[in-house]
Parts: sequence; structure tokens; C-alpha cells
Amino acid sequence: MVESYDANVAFLHKPLLLDIPFEHWGWDEVPKYRREQVRKWVFEKGFLDWEKMSNLPKSLKSDLSERVDLSPMEPIKVQGSSDTTKKILWKLRDQQFIESVLIRATEGTKGVRASRLTLCVSTQVGCALGCKFCASGLDGLKRNLSTGEIVGQILLARNEAGRRIDNLVFMGMGEPLANLPALIPALDTILSPEGLGIGARHITLSTSGLVPKIIELASYPAQIRLAISLHGGDNKTRKKIMPINDRYPIEELIKACEHFIEQRKKMITLEYILIKGVNDDLKQAELLAKHANRLNAKVNLIPYNRVDGLDWERPDIEQVKLFHKTVAAGDAPRVTLRMEKGHDIDAACGQLRLKEIKK
Repeated sequence: MVESYDANVAFLHKPLLLDIPFEHWGWDEVPKYRREQVRKWVFEKGFLDWEKMSNLPKSLKSDLSERVDLSPMEPIKVQGSSDTTKKILWKLRDQQFIESVLIRATEGTKGVRASRLTLCVSTQVGCALGCKFCASGLDGLKRNLSTGEIVGQILLARNEAGRRIDNLVFMGMGEPLANLPALIPALDTILSPEGLGIGARHITLSTSGLVPKIIELASYPAQIRLAISLHGGDNKTRKKIMPINDRYPIEELIKACEHFIEQRKKMITLEYILIKGVNDDLKQAELLAKHANRLNAKVNLIPYNRVDGLDWERPDIEQVKLFHKTVAAGDAPRVTLRMEKGHDIDAACGQLRLKEIKK
């Protein structure tokens, strides 16, 4: 059974400030300008330590520290990659572990995009969906993250990077759409000028294909982007990799995507991890192109990033290029080939956490 984590009562912790929307900080006896000072320290400067808020009276800092916790997590390990990818392992207040990944623009990228910084964000501790290629679900789902634990990753990763984060991709540990009650308020804070002020077009949610939740997300007002983890062109192939396909087969998933596109008037992305001998044959490439054409969707091809304990392998580079060429020849609107980053830092989702909990 999944633990629905209420940060206000679980494990006898104090409430977590980041779980509470700024407008609901109910400190009636605290002057409004003082609350605004706290907001600036937290969201603009990224300070999650009462003692460092130098313009607050000592008595107020002492009082607020007795009421609420500021920091939802602490960094336990930071791994830097030769390709500038950086993975952060966080320990939460209940001693669980999650990961975030800072990804700098690919070397050689030109123009404004050359300096962009992307953060891959987790939404759950572990995962229940059991995708066969993924390390996140090898230990099952422990619990959902709270709103503050989602937002906290961004604040603290920004501190680690020493600069503003340009893009957010919710492609870390867990299935984002399985935790919408915490994720939607987190998005509200991320988008708000009083929060992190990151624009909707710089935010992408990835889903394994929870059809009812895709339809629900279509009504969210902000124009965030959607990516679908497809990884198979037909049901037989996809169900080998993604058990969720038994519940929501490709036909239902495509219809949900069509509804989302109709409501939002925005392109979606079909993510496709290439696994040697499993889903990398050219028939799958043709089917992928067909789905992309039907949805007018972008395609993002990702050669598999090996996970310890799993037998999957990435295809040879020649097969990857041939698959890419076949999808493009099928008139998919746009096809990109992303060579997975972080081979030298356990950057496949969930690997660093697994090593930590096995110690």
C-alpha cells in the first residue's frame, strides 16, 4: 500500500513551510512585510535556514523555527559527470532517499540555448509501475513526495548549481501523474512570480501513460509540456517493457493524447528508449513514425542507459542511426536523437538511490 505522505503529521515532524502556499502562511501576528521578507529569502535567494535570514529579528526567527521546518531534505552525495551532468542524492526528513539531476546544454550547442540548465525532478520515492528498464521501481514505491519536497529539489539544486535553472523536466523517480495532488500545487508555486517564476513552456511532465490522469491534466490552465514514455510501437512490444500497457494499451493512450492536444493546442513529445533486441527493429521505427504522424508529435530517441542488475543493453550505434533514419523517413514531424548523459555517474534514474539503500 502506498503511503500518502502528509508532511504535517508524518514522523512527528513540524509542518514543512514549502508545503503551504505563500498566501496561506497563516502567521496573523506577523506583519505582512516580514512574511514578504521570508518569501524573498526562500524563493528568490534559496535560503532554507532561519538563522541566515539576517534582516529578521532573532525572536521572530526563533518563533518561526519552532512552528515550521524550512528544509525538506539534505544533499547526501553529489556526482559530477565528464559531460557536465550532475546527480544529487537527497535524504528526506523520514530518512528516505530521492534523486535529482542537473543537466547542462550539450557541448557545441550555439546561441542562447548553449547556456541553459535543466533539472530532472522526482515526484515519488521509488515507483509502482515497474517499467522493466528502470532502476526507480526495483525497490517498489515507498511513498509520494509532498509539494514541498518537489519544490525543495528545485530550490536546493539551484543553490548547488549557483545559478538559475532554466528548464524543469519531471522525469526523475516516480510517475508524476500518479501524484497530482502534490504536483499541481507544486506547479502553482513554480509558475508563480511570488514563487520560482519559471515559465510554463520551460516545464515538461513525463508520463508512462496514465490515461485518466492525462485527461485530467488537460484542464490545467498553464501551458506546460507533456511527454509520453512510449518505448514500443505496438502493444506486444510495449507490454514487455511497460506493464502499464496492460491497463492502458496504446490505442487508449493515443486517444488520451489526442484529447490533450485538442484541449491545449500544443505539440507533445513521444519518448522512446532504444533497447537492443527488444524494441529497436525497423518495424517498431515505422510504427513509431505512424503514431507521431497521427498526433503531430515530436519524437525523442534515447539509447538505453545501462542499469546494474538489469540485462538490457543499448543497441549498436549503427542500429541507433538506422532506427533514427527510418523514423524520420516515415514523415514524423520532428525526430531528435538524444545520447543519454551521465554514463559515468549512475545517471539512469534511481541507480544512485539503490546503491545507497543497499549499503
